[in-house]
Amino acid sequence: MEGISTFVGIDIAKDSLDIHSLPAGDWAQVPNNNLGHQELLRQLPESGTCLVVVEATGGYERRLVAELAAAGQQVAIVNPRQVRDFAKALGILAKTDRIDASVIARFGQQVRPRPLVEGHEKQAELSQLVVRRRQLVELRTAETNRTERGASQAIRRSIQKVIDTLNKQIKQVEKSILSLVESDDVWKNKAELLQSTPGVGKTTAATLLADLPELGTLNRQQIAALVGLAPFNRDSGQFKGKRSIWGGRASVRSTLYMAALTAKRCNPIIRAFAERLSSHGKKPKVVITACMRKLLVILNTMVKNQTHWQPQPVCLIP
Repeated sequence: MEGISTFVGIDIAKDSLDIHSLPAGDWAQVPNNNLGHQELLRQLPESGTCLVVVEATGGYERRLVAELAAAGQQVAIVNPRQVRDFAKALGILAKTDRIDASVIARFGQQVRPRPLVEGHEKQAELSQLVVRRRQLVELRTAETNRTERGASQAIRRSIQKVIDTLNKQIKQVEKSILSLVESDDVWKNKAELLQSTPGVGKTTAATLLADLPELGTLNRQQIAALVGLAPFNRDSGQFKGKRSIWGGRASVRSTLYMAALTAKRCNPIIRAFAERLSSHGKKPKVVITACMRKLLVILNTMVKNQTHWQPQPVCLIP
């Protein structure tokens, strides 16, 4: 964050972008299209002196963030809930696009959220493919559940046809993901490193490449907190509450959950770790969460050191 003197908050709507700059306090509005994005880039200070902060909006921010990053600007995507809580703490209860832009800018100035790491030029495409696969799998699960409700034979045949179609679509998307990963040497190398770990397959590797580009660039505490696998204390005075995880990237956690279930059976390090926790009376949910975190830390270290899976414990990043 050295050299950052300007903080720009952008409230993103479907048709417009409200822009607030600090410390100058300037405000502007441009359309959320190609011409508007070009106008925004002309208004921004020189790259390296500015931090642009936007909220995660469920997809509207992706193209803008990609264009800002391509122009060399530092961009941070923040959780809307955190920004809203920040506004309430400041006593700002009103909510308009212009007010939101100013609050986002103040949030960036005071909190200094971590900018996104430099992404791959095809990062957005890979992320969209991974999201599409996840959507298709959810649809298949929903249809599969319907076959268990005692439906008539005609309905079961109809459901099965939909499931067969979804299976074909999932295979096509997986083929596209594999082709995209193998088309780039950096991605291909990372995928091979990740998949050398027992319990980590193609789906887990692709999800980590798409949704966790910071893997290998942070220490173990930072990567666990980023994903949402760092337990937080709840203590006050003599009260000692239970530690629990909070926030983070749900898509990565879901993938690590399935990987950890497999690793508990076939990965000697994770299996021994889980057995030790269970022998100490830890609950199953605590055990699987701890296994997810340990697996993530191991993968983070492997990518950092560019080493394949080793049966003995690796030296973790401090």
